[in-house]
Amino acid sequence: MITTDFAPGSPCWIDLGAPDVPAAADFYGSVFGWDFERFSPEEGDYGTFRQDGKVVAGLGKLTEEGARSAWMIYFSTPDADATTEAVRQAGGTVRVAPMDAGGEGRMAQYTDPQGGQFAVWQPGSTKGVEAVDGPGSLGWTELYTTDLAAAKEFYGTLFGWQTQDLDLPGGGGTYSLITPSGLPPERMHGGLMQLPADALTLTGGHPYWHPVFGSADCDATVARVREKGGTVQMGPEDAPDVGRLAVCVDPAGADFVVLTPMSA
Repeated sequence: MITTDFAPGSPCWIDLGAPDVPAAADFYGSVFGWDFERFSPEEGDYGTFRQDGKVVAGLGKLTEEGARSAWMIYFSTPDADATTEAVRQAGGTVRVAPMDAGGEGRMAQYTDPQGGQFAVWQPGSTKGVEAVDGPGSLGWTELYTTDLAAAKEFYGTLFGWQTQDLDLPGGGGTYSLITPSGLPPERMHGGLMQLPADALTLTGGHPYWHPVFGSADCDATVARVREKGGTVQMGPEDAPDVGRLAVCVDPAGADFVVLTPMSA
């Protein structure tokens, strides 16, 4: 469960870097019913997606040379500068050095030692997104990595995450559940899964994080993905003890998962 108290090390913000901001706003507006609200012209193409008036994600122009369109997950930190030094000490790379976002907070972006990209947010006036863990909002985060043990060590050192390993059915390997430091199991917010490099086709073999968005009806949401020019890598299918899910890719190549939980 992701909550909006944003304990250190938990997901607190998510945004999409897209080559065409209006096209991305149209796609996700149709798929999830989100409204896009652009910031002031001085802040470029960046803006927020809202659902029922509450911020659920950000959207901005993809500006990094050679980068693919992708969702970026931000984890809460009380000190972005200290986290940046910890990333370096643990063998990660600093892609965007700590920088202020007005009075709203302070952010930085990194690459883990295996190649997975992620970010941190030090809250100021903005603590994070305003709606989570429901239809059309962030409910889970997931890292596909080529080295599960190394990923657990890196992120455990960085954020103090607690992990619990599960054997996937059918000999599918190990899935490691993530819980913020010191919190109970019901506060699990994501998972780590090892895959061979040749299975990571979207990134040419590099590990990557992606978001899981809730849906009241996975099949209906997937139908809208296809209608708007997106594709489906897997599903919709039922996952035991989880719910009905599908792995989707938007028209620009950014991946995300749609999940209707068992209880929904």
